[in-house]
Amino acid sequence: MEEEQVERVDVIIPVYKPDRGFLTMIEKLQAQTVPVSRIILMNTEQKYLDRLLYGTTLEREHHNITVKHLSKREFDHGRTRNHGVKLSDADVFVMMTQDAMPADEFLLERLLESLRGEKVAVAYARQLSGKDSGEAERYTRQFNYPAESRVKTKADLPELGIKTFFCSNVCAAYRRDVFDTLGGFVNRAIFNEDMLYAAKAVEAGYGIAYAAQAKVYHSHNYTYRQQFKRNFDLGVSQADHPEVFAAYPSESEGIRLVKSTVEHLKKKGMRGKIPDVIIQSGFKYAGYLMGKRYRRLPGRLVTACSSNREYWS
Repeated sequence: MEEEQVERVDVIIPVYKPDRGFLTMIEKLQAQTVPVSRIILMNTEQKYLDRLLYGTTLEREHHNITVKHLSKREFDHGRTRNHGVKLSDADVFVMMTQDAMPADEFLLERLLESLRGEKVAVAYARQLSGKDSGEAERYTRQFNYPAESRVKTKADLPELGIKTFFCSNVCAAYRRDVFDTLGGFVNRAIFNEDMLYAAKAVEAGYGIAYAAQAKVYHSHNYTYRQQFKRNFDLGVSQADHPEVFAAYPSESEGIRLVKSTVEHLKKKGMRGKIPDVIIQSGFKYAGYLMGKRYRRLPGRLVTACSSNREYWS
């Protein structure tokens, strides 16, 4: 890359109970072909990060790390990220989660390349499944994060529907000037702060770039209970923002993924794994439907169903 093309880049990471893999992630970020100006850690509950860093030299070795501590009650998916952005003065900031592992040293370079497209507001990375992922999880990652890059705009709404707004803060690069113009993330968000921002950007005439060559390893093996709670919060976020989700419901996309996953397992000779996919999908759908109807439920039940209890405090 030519030197004059390189913008200043900060990386902002919400952190909660990090494990040893987080230290590896930081090392990989520091080894990128595009230097990171600052790594801003929005850390929930200081004791957990202190416990991880005890006896290490991380903060002494990497002078570009800034840590902002907050309590669990203070954390919010939107407000906490907005606070992190206020601590940054870079041209571009990259939102990441603590469990997103850069696949190589070109992650930031590839994100910046995709972000330079005409009127692109945000570019998000491809997510690859981890080594411990099952076949269904690996296929889900391939389904949602294909090998081809694409820029999505308002013109794609008839074809893509809700997926036009799909964007993931697991790893996504934002143009700061556009972010400030559009007013940033919603300040109160239980989930989907990234998609809500993307929808606002699309409505304002900007594009959302999917950068398939920018890759991170990121996957989960959720239990049925965890999947239910995650999708309950997803349903809540959609119920709270009908201006985005009412016109473009996501149910049909979920059904398409389940059918496609079942066919994939049949072709792979893994029919024995299909019942698990069906059961897991049932928990997902039940959580999602209850979340969309959360206003009709007793408050204690809502809190019990959510994976983010503090949100309801």
